[in-house]
Amino acid sequence: MEFLQQLINGLALGSVYALLALGYTMVYGIIKLINFAHGEIYMIGAFSGYYASTSLKLPLIPTLLVAMFVSAFIGIIIEKVAYKPLRNSPRITLLITAIGVSLLLQNGMRYIVGPNPKPFPDLIPNKFLNIGSLQINSKTILMLVISALLVLILQFIVYKTKVGMAMRAASYDVEAASLMGINVNTTISLTFAIGSALAGIAGVLVAIAYPSINPYMGTMPGLKSFVAAVLGGIGSIPGALLGGLLMGLLETLTKAYISTNFSDAIAFSILIIILLIKPSGLLGQKTNEKV
Repeated sequence: MEFLQQLINGLALGSVYALLALGYTMVYGIIKLINFAHGEIYMIGAFSGYYASTSLKLPLIPTLLVAMFVSAFIGIIIEKVAYKPLRNSPRITLLITAIGVSLLLQNGMRYIVGPNPKPFPDLIPNKFLNIGSLQINSKTILMLVISALLVLILQFIVYKTKVGMAMRAASYDVEAASLMGINVNTTISLTFAIGSALAGIAGVLVAIAYPSINPYMGTMPGLKSFVAAVLGGIGSIPGALLGGLLMGLLETLTKAYISTNFSDAIAFSILIIILLIKPSGLLGQKTNEKV
């Protein structure tokens, strides 16, 4: 029964990693950029939720919506200001820029809110669902339900709407999509907005479950979600979901049955192993590069 309890905890954590990994994989699928500032968008979402719930006294759902819109707005601004002017530059230039944006957001937020952690308000009552000897926390259920709902909404957007069709076309071939009349710049901005909105909500969900936030809280989840995206296959939406869930399960089971000190080491060891054995990831497709 304890193992089943850990599996549920791992799935809840993995669902958050999946939301973050989706942002990585959506952006990479179109402009081949690893947006290392994505973890900081997650952090901004958590702080947006904090001020929405403390200063504006908003309940859970409006708080999530505020975090989503603020994160989406910041994502669009980052893309317009930092990435769009360098879109035709070498990839290493974009990579360095992404790291610079990450550091800017971290230290900018530290300057605004201070370095000390802030206690996140308790937006839902801490209750337990008892199934036999199994206890599931209401916050764990919230993480699973909200994450599953967001994934379903994303699937609908990507596969059933014109915006999603434009995203898939741009992901396949940006130049051809542009020639077919698709506004590629708008499509890329919408991709950043959607990915950032998912990260912002993930930040609030984690802050509710682990009620302490700080300007550096996005660093490690951001890196682990990047590992999850690579594990599942960077550029693949189903791969990001699978990679996020697997990463959450591996981290939780490692902490429960091996050691909390080794959980991060195992996560990054997985990245190395995947890159050595199957660089395209579990569900990624091998691509041939033209010379």
